Amino acid sequence: MVFKRRDARRWFVVVGHWFYPRGGWGRAIQYIRHRLHRLPGTPESIARGVFAGAFTVFTPFFGLHFVVAALIARLMRGNILAALLATFIGNPLTYVPIALISIHTGHFLLGTDPGGVGGNVLHAFGGAWHDLRHNLVALFTSDQARWDELIDFYRSVFFPYMVGAVIPGIICGTICYYLSVPVIRAYQQRRIAKMREKMEKMRRQAQEQAE
Repeated sequence: MVFKRRDARRWFVVVGHWFYPRGGWGRAIQYIRHRLHRLPGTPESIARGVFAGAFTVFTPFFGLHFVVAALIARLMRGNILAALLATFIGNPLTYVPIALISIHTGHFLLGTDPGGVGGNVLHAFGGAWHDLRHNLVALFTSDQARWDELIDFYRSVFFPYMVGAVIPGIICGTICYYLSVPVIRAYQQRRIAKMREKMEKMRRQAQEQAE
């Protein structure tokens, strides 16, 4: 019983840090910005990676965002690590509005009726999970597999989500790209200037010691 309590407490801490990182979201964002600034490569290649990560956040491929972002960055010749870092734009605070934007946009482009997306999404997820669980059990029993809820989930949520992710994803990625390039370039130039100043100082000290 003691082990179970400790295990539950450990998982509670992990989940809590996912929703609210240690040090707060402000510190987490500062850390990501710091890592982006120190990445090797041109400002444009790093910014293309940021574009790939920001775009990926709007897609419904949860659990595969790192893979999708890395593939897009590779195709765009962008910095893959920058793409992975940029996926942190998607977090528990932003996933809900991002999902609603993508799904509504998808239904608009497809000419379908979202019909109160919030409630429908929860119902569709619940139905899809029920079918998945039932079909998993059916693999080892004589029960028949059921696909109705999964098909409904695909039609009402996943497909509109995937289609609708393109436009807002491109808009967000483009904004992040054009905001990142000048900031990264300025940081790199300032860092190079500091390194040159440090090298010059070391050279002068060496000359003074030689004299």
